[in-house]
Amino acid sequence: AHKPPQFKKSPLLYLQHALTPYTEQEKQGLKRSAWFQSRGFGYNLEQGTKPSTLGFSLADSPVGMLAWIYEKLRDWTDDYPWTDDEVLTWTSIYQSSKAGANASVRIYYESRNTAEEKMLQAAGYIPRVLLGQSYFPKDLSVTPLAWGRALGPVVFQKLHASGGHFAAHERPKELVEDLQAMFGKGGGAYSVTQSFKAKL
Repeated sequence: AHKPPQFKKSPLLYLQHALTPYTEQEKQGLKRSAWFQSRGFGYNLEQGTKPSTLGFSLADSPVGMLAWIYEKLRDWTDDYPWTDDEVLTWTSIYQSSKAGANASVRIYYESRNTAEEKMLQAAGYIPRVLLGQSYFPKDLSVTPLAWGRALGPVVFQKLHASGGHFAAHERPKELVEDLQAMFGKGGGAYSVTQSFKAKL
């Protein structure tokens, strides 16, 4: 999860954050983040410590796989009205992929067992990558905007009124609009778009 700006790394951002009260939406985001850490994080611990046990179980039991996936689809969205076809499609991707269900689980183990300095580097400020941040209230970690600005040069931020972890599926129009605002003419990452055009 993201953390508040630190004085040693970003003194100006730290002071800004310390002096600016959280908005109501940011307070609700912190509540959502706390809920996830206390009530929804078990999957992460299991996948990060015993991936093969879980992977074999998911591959062996289609009903187990359905329960495992559906729980996330239900808990991590903003009351999205999943149809049976959507749920079965998402589950089938995991069940029928060439890599198998274990591939989606194993990455948690790999990241948990990576050298600590690499993990700290990945979670730290990245100076040369322009960042855009779309906040959906039912995502898993919904932190105040200032926390996001501690990750790198943020050129786009937007708080959305609805949506969750699977925003590309739940709120595709809003996400596309965010990308257009960020990379379009006048957007903070328009220079990236221009560099791609120049290469064509």
